[in-house]
Order: sequence, then structure tokens, then C-alpha cells
Amino acid sequence: MKIAIFGGYKNWEKEYLVSELSKYEAIFDDLTIDKSILSDGKVEVVSIFVDSVLGAKEMDRFPKLRLIAARSTGFDNIDMVEATKRGIKVANVPTYGENTVAEYGFALLLTLSRKIYDTVHRVRESGSFSQDGFEGYDLMGKTIGVVGSGHIGEHSIRIAKGFGMNVLAFDVKQNMELAAELGFRYATMDELLSQSNIVTLHAPYNSHTHHMLGKDAFAKMKRGMILVNTARGGLVDTDALVHALHEGIVAGAALDVLEGEGDVKDEFSFMGGETPDMGRMKTLLENRYLIDNPNVILTPHNAFNTREAITRILAVTVENINAFAGGTPTNVVSGS
Repeated sequence: MKIAIFGGYKNWEKEYLVSELSKYEAIFDDLTIDKSILSDGKVEVVSIFVDSVLGAKEMDRFPKLRLIAARSTGFDNIDMVEATKRGIKVANVPTYGENTVAEYGFALLLTLSRKIYDTVHRVRESGSFSQDGFEGYDLMGKTIGVVGSGHIGEHSIRIAKGFGMNVLAFDVKQNMELAAELGFRYATMDELLSQSNIVTLHAPYNSHTHHMLGKDAFAKMKRGMILVNTARGGLVDTDALVHALHEGIVAGAALDVLEGEGDVKDEFSFMGGETPDMGRMKTLLENRYLIDNPNVILTPHNAFNTREAITRILAVTVENINAFAGGTPTNVVSGS
């Protein structure tokens, strides 16, 4: 079986995959699949990271493709309808970074609540040890609204309880046993938004959750709240967030993801296009506003990035490929 593995890996990750997939013919391309020109009529499996966009034209380059092994939990970067139509299975890594991403979310939150970035910047740039302007606030006693109580949401709740926070959660699938064990309460989305000092997002991105935080949602929020998003940028309407920041509804935002983050990463190519999409252009400019806003902490989709979590991603990806080769596919999220 021939496998093509596309960008988003470090040297040590490549070495791991070469070793673990040695019984197959594996080829590597440093580029994302949508930027690559690689085509191969013998490839049956492709493996991609979240920065690859895989649609019909990419599938056309691999006519014998039977499995897409996503090295991620999310798979909104894959055209699932097209994959299903072609009988291509899609397997993901359902759990790898529950604690990893949750820990990162609180690192971002603490950076805002205790003004850590500004403090470090002043000491480093000016040598000043003045504390003026650096008054923060405690997390203990604050109410945090956790949107999505799955694997990452559960760890976020455990961490929040460790800080002595009150926890409200929203999920279409309520786990009442978990709520009783950890001492949190499920609420309606409106109740969560209106009562939470902090809202942290841990929901998957799909057509139902697209812009789940839009202008109406922000209007219901407690004034001066903090937003944390380590899930997917498309959960938040960027235009609505910019407005909420400007109006003081949102006092601060800690974001590891952005709507249209691919355009931010490759701004030169996007701006140089013949007919730029004006909607995407507007989002790009608003993202620039977020990057420059002193009340926003923005990181480059880095919440997953620990050696332990990446090793788990690679291990499960190898398991998915081996299971598929053995005729018993695992972690399949779509495909006939």
C-alpha cells in the first residue's frame, strides 16, 4: 500500500512515521496538499494536518485514494461530501490533546487576567519594574461558561474547578453524571452568555456551529467578559467580535484560532490574487485589527503543540492506517 504524507510535520515526526510505517511505501511532501503538485496513481492513503485543504481537485490527483488519515481531531478542512461520494473513508484522531488544549486555554486566560504579556514586555523593553497599570483580577469565584463539554471541555472544567471557579456548561449532549461528579451545571446558551465572566469554546466546527457567536450572542453577554477560543475560528463571527470589543462588551479575547486564518498566514498570496473575495478581504482586515488590539492575545493555532500530544496524534494516525490496511478501519468519521 502506498501512502502520501503532506506538510505540517517536523523532522522528528517524519522519522517517527518512517519507522512506524516501514512496511508500506510512504512518500513525504513538506507542502500542504493544496499547495503541492504531487499526484500519484498508486497512492491509496493520504495523511494531512489541519493546515491542508483537501477537496475534489486534490482527490483527483490520487485516483486510487481510499483513505484520508487526518492528523487532527477536526476535519472541517476536508470536503466530506466529496469523500463520501467517492467512497473514500476519512479517519481522524478523536482524542489526543484533551489536557493539552485545555491547559493552553487557561494559559491564554491567565495571560489576559494578569496582564502577563504586557508585564514581560515592559520589563524586557524598558527595564522598568513599575507595577502601574498591571492590576489584574482573580479567577476564583468567577463564572466560566464552557461551550462544549466533550473531552477538552471536561478538562477545562476540571481546571476551572481547581481555580475555585463557578462553571456553567452548554452542550447538545448533556453528561449529567459528569456534571454531578465535577460540580457544574448545564445551562441554556442564553443563560451561559448572560451569566459568565469568561466564555471558553470547545465545540466542533460545522454548519450548525458556524458563527455560533454572532452579534445576537455578543449582545446577550455580560459586559466586560473575556472570550477564549482554542477550538475553531469559524465559531466566532469576526465582525461581531470586533464590534463587541469596540463597544466594551468583550473586555478581552484570548484566541488561538481565527476565522480565515489561512489568509492571514498566506496574506501575500491572497492579496495578490486576481479577484480577491471581498468577504474574505473584510475578515482579513478585521483579523489585522485583532492582531493589533492590546486587549487581544493571539497565538498561531498552537494549543496542540506539545511533544506528548503530537506523539499521541502520530500513534493514532499509524493505528488508523494499520487498521484500514487490515480491513477493520478505526476512527472513521465519513466515507462509505
